[in-house]
Amino acid sequence: MSTPLPALLGGQPVRPRPPVWPPVDDWVVASFQELVSSGAWGRYHGPYAEQVRTLLRDMHSGAHIALTCSGSMANELALRALHLPAGSEVVLAGYDYKPNFTTIVHLGLRPVLVDIDPASAQMQVDLALDAINAQTGAILVSHLQGGLVDLPRLVPAAAERGIPIIEDCCQQLGGQLAGRPTGTWGDISTLSFGGSKQITAGRGGALITARDDLAQRLTLEMQRGNDIYPLSELQCALIVPQLQQLAQRREQRQLIVEQMGSELASHCGLTPFAIPDRGATPDYYKLGCWYRPQQWYGLSADRFCEFMQAEGIPFAPGFQALHRIHARRRFRVHGELPNSEQAEHQVVALHHPFLSEPNAVKELLEALEKIRTHARSSAES
Repeated sequence: MSTPLPALLGGQPVRPRPPVWPPVDDWVVASFQELVSSGAWGRYHGPYAEQVRTLLRDMHSGAHIALTCSGSMANELALRALHLPAGSEVVLAGYDYKPNFTTIVHLGLRPVLVDIDPASAQMQVDLALDAINAQTGAILVSHLQGGLVDLPRLVPAAAERGIPIIEDCCQQLGGQLAGRPTGTWGDISTLSFGGSKQITAGRGGALITARDDLAQRLTLEMQRGNDIYPLSELQCALIVPQLQQLAQRREQRQLIVEQMGSELASHCGLTPFAIPDRGATPDYYKLGCWYRPQQWYGLSADRFCEFMQAEGIPFAPGFQALHRIHARRRFRVHGELPNSEQAEHQVVALHHPFLSEPNAVKELLEALEKIRTHARSSAES
């Protein structure tokens, strides 16, 4: 029996459409109805923001919680709270979310780029530590696309040098490292409730810190007679039920990813990011994978994602390497960045709504087989 034609070329898609996000959720609907009935949606202050703070505090070992308008603003506020001198260097991975770089520059600081690990696609800890010099003010660590940075190694070594860590968990709310929640490793950590995230209010973010001095600085940065970077009661009412369901939904995603990993092990050319061995359990905002075009008969990562999206499976290409999209005078590079540059062309990521679908593994494998067969036929013709 021949393999069906890919949907991008006129065949029938594996799924009629990608998973809907955000879904219609009875818990969220009930919370929203309660919000409207109470009138809290139109107030400066109400019960929902405090419920979000309490839930996040309980998840993060009793740390101070500050709510804000976006994950990007959370990262900016984290940098501002450190009171770094103008021109200080901030170390980050050469493969990272572009606004992290631009925020550092906007604040009058200097990004220092280090390469990523070739297996995990996350910041190489040894390179980050080696980049520290007299001008270093902080290390900004992002857990990206379902990956985890090896913070049990990085944090104590950076602390010995007096270098604070900003732990960007905007893509990793709910993960674990060495038995500790992500978001509790950094001197200050950040979350996002953006429209594509596992917990969403369309926009929104939060900051986490166990340091009293940083919590006080955040208050001074954010309060000027009123909260100038607020997360509204309306948004918080939608976040509360999602946080209450996070553990259950995280387990569902992890189970699907485990099943996918077992199957992908026998499919050359698509390898999920390696995870640190230290009791690490990610939550998967995305399932990041290394894509090897040579094992897909020369099909590029961008084209692969187009084929998968047409099948109703939400794969997307990775980020552009930061050193390739910014003027060289704006940053310093520590060492070479071959893995960051490779990631630009060879990372693909599967969005989390698909990871909760009951037939996800079967549908993924069916779509992969269609595309591989087409790529092979095209290469041989």
